[in-house]
Amino acid sequence: MSHRRGLRVAVIAVGALGLAGIQGTATAQPPGSYTKPPGSYQLPPGSYTKPLAAANAASASADLLKAMQRDLGLTQAQAKQALANQVDTGAKAGKLQIRLAGSYSGSYVTGKTGGTLHVATTNPAKAALIAAHGARAEVVEHSLAELDAAKAQLDRAMQHNGPAHTPVWYVDVRSNKVVLQSSSPAKARALVKAVGVSLDKVAIQRSNVKPRTYYDIRGGDAYYMGGRCSVGFPITRSGTHGFATAGHCGRAGTAVQGHNRVALGSFQGSSFPGNDYAWVAANSQWTSTNKVNGYGKVADPTVGGSTVTQVGQPVCRSGSTTGWHCGTISQHNTSVTYPEGTITGVTRTTVCAEPGDSGGSYISGSQAQGVTSGGSGNCSSGGTTFYQPINEILQVYGLTLHTGGSNPDPPDPPDPPTGTWAAGIVYKIGDTVTYNGQNYRCIQGHQAQPGWNPADVPALWEQV
Repeated sequence: MSHRRGLRVAVIAVGALGLAGIQGTATAQPPGSYTKPPGSYQLPPGSYTKPLAAANAASASADLLKAMQRDLGLTQAQAKQALANQVDTGAKAGKLQIRLAGSYSGSYVTGKTGGTLHVATTNPAKAALIAAHGARAEVVEHSLAELDAAKAQLDRAMQHNGPAHTPVWYVDVRSNKVVLQSSSPAKARALVKAVGVSLDKVAIQRSNVKPRTYYDIRGGDAYYMGGRCSVGFPITRSGTHGFATAGHCGRAGTAVQGHNRVALGSFQGSSFPGNDYAWVAANSQWTSTNKVNGYGKVADPTVGGSTVTQVGQPVCRSGSTTGWHCGTISQHNTSVTYPEGTITGVTRTTVCAEPGDSGGSYISGSQAQGVTSGGSGNCSSGGTTFYQPINEILQVYGLTLHTGGSNPDPPDPPDPPTGTWAAGIVYKIGDTVTYNGQNYRCIQGHQAQPGWNPADVPALWEQV
């Protein structure tokens, strides 16, 4: 476990899964589905995401597929299908988030391979629109904006010092509630009332979890600074090589040694608590790679980008204590209180971790997702972990994810990004750009990479 922690990141949960048609017109009812369960999911002929979806599955190494089979109970064919579904359903989810606007209530995926996309809305009249995009409609009471606002009230009230009895809270798009995990439900309920959040937006789960950060330039490798942590993702900035990691692992100026105990560099920026991110600049002896340590369980995966993975999709973690493990994404936009303080905006997963894994890499297919912050449990009995999304780290510090070759340094980003498209910019769902005289809108959050221009990657951009 590292001596500090901090997590923050706002990644909208736009779940992703399968194609299904909606029969008839939805009417106001308790939350529920408006489609029949789909059959075996296949990418439809002519799908606009088919080339990228197929490439995402084809690029996975045999060892990576074996790890998904081992930890997720999939066959090799199902593991490939899950990676293909990830791309196709993610694009559909992003488009629907934009089109549903204020009635949007989140999305998520279900099914063995993430083959069914569920999109929630507060407006029953939008069910047909959701069906037309190949998803299942869920009509619910609260919009995602309402739930995010309720969670923000809790975040402000607890800030950096949340109560020990209620260490985790998050927006759960499946239940359409803000969920609080607490060892004392009565105290949690009283807290919610005192903050002024309506109880109809809240669900309280009895839990004895006690999250902690993990102490402890290839992703997942160990580094040392008095304690031990793990490299998140190698980056570049203005020609300098280095890596992103957890903020609780060190403060600006903290000197770092690499896995071989050779001087590596020092922390240049760090935020914890409130957030849990940092970056380390390496000296001239070290060079960033686009690899994550597979620790003998898989061939070292190659990092190709940072497209945000949906709730319900597989994600794998690399860390210097427990190596390589996989699980699924449970929720984005989670808040958690550690003994050192509260952090907000992290992603909650079913992947296990232990002290020393802090700062390590979370990756889905070839797409970087985040760096390990903390969690509960261990890799013997199982546990829950939280990661700081990588795109926020890249944006805050002006870093470029290293994906091989000579990555360009990012230009000064617009705020929000609305101008001419450029590689290196972190784009979120709904951002608009121009490219070759045409206007495009982002439908999946990512850091733009060379060659990923809007005209050529319809899984990430739609023309408007």
